[in-house]
Amino acid sequence: MIPLSVAQLTTVVRGEPHDIPQAPPRVTGPVVIDSRLVEPGSLFAALPGDRVDGHDFAERAVADGAALVLASRPVGVPAVVVDDVVAALSALARHVVRTLDPTVVALTGSAGKTSTKDLIAQLLRRVGPTVWTPGSFNNEIGLPLTVLGADETTRFLVLEMGARGVGHIRSLTELTPPKVGAVLNVGTAHIGEFGDRETIARAKGELVEALPPADEGGVAVLNADDPLVRAMSERTGARVVLFGEAENADIRAENARLTPEGCPTFALRTPTGCADVTMRLYGEHHVSNALAAAAVAHEVGMSASDIAETLAEAGPLSKWRMEVTERADGVVIVNDAYNANPDSMRAALRTLVHMGGATKDEGGRTWAVLGEMAELGDDAFAEHDAVGRLAVRLNVNRLVSVGGREAAWLDMGAKNEGSWGEESVRVSDAQAAVELLRGQLRPGDVVLVKASRSVGLEQVALTLAADADGEVAAR
Repeated sequence: MIPLSVAQLTTVVRGEPHDIPQAPPRVTGPVVIDSRLVEPGSLFAALPGDRVDGHDFAERAVADGAALVLASRPVGVPAVVVDDVVAALSALARHVVRTLDPTVVALTGSAGKTSTKDLIAQLLRRVGPTVWTPGSFNNEIGLPLTVLGADETTRFLVLEMGARGVGHIRSLTELTPPKVGAVLNVGTAHIGEFGDRETIARAKGELVEALPPADEGGVAVLNADDPLVRAMSERTGARVVLFGEAENADIRAENARLTPEGCPTFALRTPTGCADVTMRLYGEHHVSNALAAAAVAHEVGMSASDIAETLAEAGPLSKWRMEVTERADGVVIVNDAYNANPDSMRAALRTLVHMGGATKDEGGRTWAVLGEMAELGDDAFAEHDAVGRLAVRLNVNRLVSVGGREAAWLDMGAKNEGSWGEESVRVSDAQAAVELLRGQLRPGDVVLVKASRSVGLEQVALTLAADADGEVAAR
């Protein structure tokens, strides 16, 4: 965060100072919304909530070192009071971007946003100081908090932008105008909120509409392999850079495949050079993610060899996304339980089967422990049924569906496709899944755990990974 006096902060957020001492404090630390994260000089933003009101923690925050509180009412400690704390955070973020003028790289898509954002961050920080969205902090609160982590040294801001409807991304781009915008794909995630893929494309395309024209340095990075994304080139005046496996992609992969362990390997082709890449991440979907990241890195001047070297070293910066742990007894746990949609579920199942191929001759089996994919609306039944059927078609050895109605649809799809008896079972909750697997896992088994975040299936993966006397080794 750039240092701010009370007077400067008050002007930026159009607030009123309250309970300011004779020697006014100065914000020199991070902006936080959790009082437990306060550091000396912090600005504590007191957000109201359904269960917890941040104003109730204002005194504690100041006692722990916060310089000021940003609040919607006086709180008895030094504060700047505003009508709307979230709007004030946005105003503060706009001020930081105008003051620092970093290169803002924004990305969106139905799947892969967080993994791609992490790859872009790892590439760009080789070029200069980089601040990026932590985890999936991609909404009207998370985005300002990310921006407010920048300081005078920051050269790049890498921002993940999510959308719950048409107009959301436009609002985020007004908050932090991007110079480079990447659209990864248009899938079926959140289709229950949008209605159809065309509406999703309309919402995601708001990112490229917000870019400056080509003669002002605007760059739209678009997926050449996704027709709905590629068509967005007509919606922007920015220079268009295509990535993908299509022959006419500017940044493309050739001979893409998975290693026996399930890691992507391919030849990276750029306009200025070529290099071979073998990644540490797991899953074929990371080829597209890596190409999007490579396209951004190429735009800021990185060579093909430097991009390839960084992609080969890159690891997951965000938890529970194809997080692979090999237990001491030879069981492999794949924790991909942070989120799920039909596209990412299919990709994860294909990766599971590929990873299981290396241990199949030794008696290893593949297990898919799956739960609900949320926000699918009227498509929920068909999509869950289709995933259950796909698990059978891919020859996944065991399907464990966890939960209620949606889990029943997964299980029914598998059974209707031809999986009977113990090959496909449904259990009520995460604990039941743990108990089932503990009784049946054997060395060489590979277990994928995946569902939407609301299901909480990460507890299955974490518990199983810590089994076998807790002797585990993360790959």
